[in-house]
Amino acid sequence: MEKAAGSPSVGGSYPQKNAEILSSQYGINLFLAGLLLTFAWAVHAVGISKSHLLSYLITLMLIQLLWMLWYLGRSCTQRRLIRDKDTHAGARWLKCGITLFAVITLILDSFKIGYYIDFSNCLSPTEGIFPVTHAVHTILQVYFLWCHAKDIIQSFKTLERFGVIHSVFTNLLLWTNGVLTESKHQLNEHKERLITLGFGNITIVLDDHAPQCNCTTTTLCSIFSQGIYYLYPFNIEYHILASTMLYVLWKNIGRKVEHHQQHKTPFKFHGITIGMIFGLVVLTSTIAIVVVYLIQIGRSKIKSELALTMFYLHAIFVLALMCTAGIVALLIYRLEDRSLDNSKNPARKLDAELLVGTAAGSWLLSWGSILAIICAQAHPKYTWYNLPYSVLVIIEKYIQNLFIIESIHREQEKVNDDIKTLRIVTISRGSTLSLTPSYKEIYNGRAAPESREVPCLLKGSVCGRENDRGAKEETSQDKSSVMHSASDISFCSRNSVTNNKRRILKNIAAFLFLCNLSLWIPPAFGCRPEYDNGLEEIVFGFEPWIIVVNLAMPFSIFYRMHSAASLFEVNCKT
Repeated sequence: MEKAAGSPSVGGSYPQKNAEILSSQYGINLFLAGLLLTFAWAVHAVGISKSHLLSYLITLMLIQLLWMLWYLGRSCTQRRLIRDKDTHAGARWLKCGITLFAVITLILDSFKIGYYIDFSNCLSPTEGIFPVTHAVHTILQVYFLWCHAKDIIQSFKTLERFGVIHSVFTNLLLWTNGVLTESKHQLNEHKERLITLGFGNITIVLDDHAPQCNCTTTTLCSIFSQGIYYLYPFNIEYHILASTMLYVLWKNIGRKVEHHQQHKTPFKFHGITIGMIFGLVVLTSTIAIVVVYLIQIGRSKIKSELALTMFYLHAIFVLALMCTAGIVALLIYRLEDRSLDNSKNPARKLDAELLVGTAAGSWLLSWGSILAIICAQAHPKYTWYNLPYSVLVIIEKYIQNLFIIESIHREQEKVNDDIKTLRIVTISRGSTLSLTPSYKEIYNGRAAPESREVPCLLKGSVCGRENDRGAKEETSQDKSSVMHSASDISFCSRNSVTNNKRRILKNIAAFLFLCNLSLWIPPAFGCRPEYDNGLEEIVFGFEPWIIVVNLAMPFSIFYRMHSAASLFEVNCKT
């Protein structure tokens, strides 16, 4: 039967559901307005200048600052109240990561302020106000996330929904602005590289909105202008991480949580030496490849082709190793019999959705490259390496997503009940007792000393004290001892196998973690063969392919960083 319309449970849920819908629609419209304003500035729309875009972003940041100050002030007055917390949200390592990116973002803001001072004669005042506002916004937002990322808000829920969703889409717009600015800078460099590879028929004129006046101090201007673009990847990651943490906070508003504490799982280097060594080798070699690539690409046709070939061969080798590691991990999971945790968890659900959603960016680029190789009439030698590279990108992400999503949904491993309540059967005055000492007591051989019959499990062997009560009792004890010794040996064998599997999984997670960090570095710092090989531009046309790359590349870059964060969590849980 349906509940009556006046039922308290129904009446209480409708306003909150409406508030969720209204706040999400508010955020989407806020984002779309900013997105169109950004697009209009990028294409030099009549009547739209960069100052209009920056004014809009400054206004959004100031509104978010007011809301965060109000929330922090209200939390300070109610600090004695016991509040529900989402133990899965805002992990310490995630907070440390966003803090690192925020510090580099503050350096970026200081460079922008210096750049504005040098070009102040021909730049709008908003270009000086924006980095100052952004720096204040960054400091307060990081503090807010450190203190309140785990909150489950139960008061002023409607107002808080609008405040949090405003913060989510403000960060997404700042991320979009950073991606566009960085992409425009990269495009000019890639156009020059394509010309050195022999693609001289590209006539698209690209504009990076350079100031129309001379710099007051040429050396400083060069440092600021070049340094800004090397810092943008960190700024982009900062804003996307902040938006995801705030989104989890928004989903948790008004949520009813089960009051059970999550077991803390600190990261430990013990047992992951092999994975770390192989991962560090990949990381070191990737940094070397990126340095050589950036030096050689665009110098001459031969050097550019060698740089592309070197990149593809290295990437093929790394991706093949990652695929192999992921398949081994999935096979181990198939051999285990562990249930999945299907409880409601907004943070975990968002992680899984982001993995699949952002992987689509790389898949789009890979399928475009595969189609271009098939359809192209001429094939320079280096382009054939692009085919296995593109195929492996698709397969590797497919396998890795399966591994990560299954790992974060598997129930956190607890001490086995057989360990915690190991039955130790002894004979005491002709009666059978069942003892349940703690694991540490069993391991150290100190189980229930007051009972005077203390069997102990030490280094895989079982020993027990027996009473010599006569031949019949000895016979029955021998039979019982044989049965329990066999079961204990079987249990120890199973425990050893489980530990070996866990060690392998931890090494795989550590290896994949470092590999994803390695594969984040090349596209984040300008090593992008999707731009440089030129084959896709010939098949699809320069402008259409550049649009596809500019849309897909930010998601591909974010995928690697998000995968690394997820794998770090997997390593802690395993």
